[in-house]
Amino acid sequence: MQAKNIAVIGSGRIGRAWAIVFAKSGSNVKIHDASKEMLAGAIPSIRDSLQDFASFGLLEESVDTIVSRITACESLADALADADLVQENIAEVVDAKRALFIELDRLTKPDALLASSTSGLPASAFTQDIEGRARCLVAHPVNPPSLVPLVELCGAPWTAPETIERARAIYEQAGQKPVTVNREISGFLLNRLQGALLDEALSLYEQGYASAADLDTVIRDGLAMRWSFMGPFETIDLNAPGGVADYAARYGGTYRAIASGRKPFDWPADTLGKLDAERRAALPRDQIEERSRWRDRRLMALLAHRRDVEDGEA
Repeated sequence: MQAKNIAVIGSGRIGRAWAIVFAKSGSNVKIHDASKEMLAGAIPSIRDSLQDFASFGLLEESVDTIVSRITACESLADALADADLVQENIAEVVDAKRALFIELDRLTKPDALLASSTSGLPASAFTQDIEGRARCLVAHPVNPPSLVPLVELCGAPWTAPETIERARAIYEQAGQKPVTVNREISGFLLNRLQGALLDEALSLYEQGYASAADLDTVIRDGLAMRWSFMGPFETIDLNAPGGVADYAARYGGTYRAIASGRKPFDWPADTLGKLDAERRAALPRDQIEERSRWRDRRLMALLAHRRDVEDGEA
């Protein structure tokens, strides 16, 4: 199922990346932002990003062809006209999202899907009083969705099953990797898994077991090497001759002992200040944007590699 017309509401980093996702897959995209300044910079920024995609051979069409499918709209109503899917990307403020979704419901055609990119708010927090609430859901991406394809689909208790099914088909057609969160939970799946690892990393740092740089190395050059192409369950399944059951028999006691002695991290200001100072020594604040572009290019290189490997295995 292809959504021919997409409305992207909010033209920050996530909104611009979503515009790339849908325009690359052939959809017409209308992007809107309440800030005229943000909106004015959206398409030039998208063009720059697509130039980077092209340099890694990740585009099947020209940059101009893809950009031609994206229109900046100063009017919310214009952006929503004929939309099959609305991807909302405004600030994580419940009242603001609630007010916007009331407008989305009023201004869109009845069968349009209304999706929020929220990273932590459940759909029930801002769609309860909406007449068309059965078509509302969370579609939580990873930053940036144009380079990291995971999108978590999670409905409110009143979201229709058909809404999730249609959304899954649309995101798959757009080249994303949708997963379904079966019921609402704070942080959805990715942030809970990331949060568990981050909590332990920060705790180890706070207790002085290693520097921030060395802890980054443990993940980057250790766990992430496997996790870039397989998940934690497949990892342990392959790490013992008899699979998961064998792994649990061998190492379950060790992990129980680790868990019993784990010290949760309480986010104290002094530890975070120390961590920030260490990071700023490695990367001055005025270089964060440049380093973010570097990260995106590394992700592009990884995507190109994965595409080549998958083509070779086909």
